[in-house]
Amino acid sequence: MSWWWAGAIGAAKKKLDVDDAPPNYQSVALIIGVTGIVGNSLAEILPLSDTPGGPWKVYGVARRPRPQWNADHPIEYIQCDISDPKETLTKLSDLQDVTHLFYVTWANRSTESENCEINGTMFKNVLDAVIPNSPNLQHVSLQTGRKHYLGPFELYGKVAHDPPFSEDLPRLDAPNFYYTLEDILFESVKQKEGLTWSIHRPGTIFGFSPFSMMNIIGALCVYATICKHEGVPFKFPGTKEAWNNYSDVSDADLIAEQHIWAAVEPYAKNEAFNISNGDVFKWKHFWKVLAEQFEVENGGFDDNGGSKSMVEMMKGKEGVWDEIVREKGLQVTKLDEVAQWWFVDMILGSECMLDTMNKSKEHGFLGFRNSKSSLISWIDKMKGYKIVP
Repeated sequence: MSWWWAGAIGAAKKKLDVDDAPPNYQSVALIIGVTGIVGNSLAEILPLSDTPGGPWKVYGVARRPRPQWNADHPIEYIQCDISDPKETLTKLSDLQDVTHLFYVTWANRSTESENCEINGTMFKNVLDAVIPNSPNLQHVSLQTGRKHYLGPFELYGKVAHDPPFSEDLPRLDAPNFYYTLEDILFESVKQKEGLTWSIHRPGTIFGFSPFSMMNIIGALCVYATICKHEGVPFKFPGTKEAWNNYSDVSDADLIAEQHIWAAVEPYAKNEAFNISNGDVFKWKHFWKVLAEQFEVENGGFDDNGGSKSMVEMMKGKEGVWDEIVREKGLQVTKLDEVAQWWFVDMILGSECMLDTMNKSKEHGFLGFRNSKSSLISWIDKMKGYKIVP
């Protein structure tokens, strides 16, 4: 049984045996964005003793100091602002043993042209520091996302392809920083003979990272917690279409598994892949699960009130969150760190857009997740690390 199939149906993470002799590393990973929603999963999975391509030595790069919730991963943490070319070169050019680069970060600006500029700069800074200075570099794994098919945030869904989305669809006639990243990737790998690449396009991600700009699980956990604290129903803020229609999601561990599979599987080289759990759900069913997990009244969808903006609903709630953190003894976080309300509005306010996993399966990746089980497991992790009560 191949590992990613076994991982999809088993998937409990194993602890490394600290009494084992130091491993003779077969592969060395550099994760850019190690505190992000997929970076954190990669940091957990890569060091495991049975991860393909291993044993793996792992470097993890992030802009901020290492957070407590990331500290138990056996990785070498590097604090680095990759938007600064000098700092990036100084801190990454010495990592001459890197064999695989996993790029799973991004920066958000107010317009897509600005997104193209900052994200292109960050990615190029990393590649310029790593490719010439890592003689054993074999593979670059780039994560983008479903916005590849939907268009930039400012035109989200207005210029979109007709779903289900397949990887061979042409680029949209609109600026998109994902296209910028792809073009930089394609040009950069030419610098080194034999250097391969893969691109990974998840949809909405279920995972764990209090620092992620696009963590819908985290935001909904915080919203449910605030509703319970204030004694008000947990109402669905999105549209009737999002409430009733089918949706799909991408589990962060599953995405990480596909990154690793593509990094070590010859048949997956130089390809782009969608990555979603392989099932569908309705938010009206998951809303019940969320309400049960936080023991808050399920307010459901208000047919009379319609959709509501989370950005507007959560204005001025910073003090409420601070009070909850103090009362419940949670990790000290600020509301704007753990909940990105604009992202909730975008996901729950738009029509369902599904992709197809056919290409990925045809190339040999058979991983999947039960999305309901995924939802509950990530809620449990939020509670376990005391991000929410």
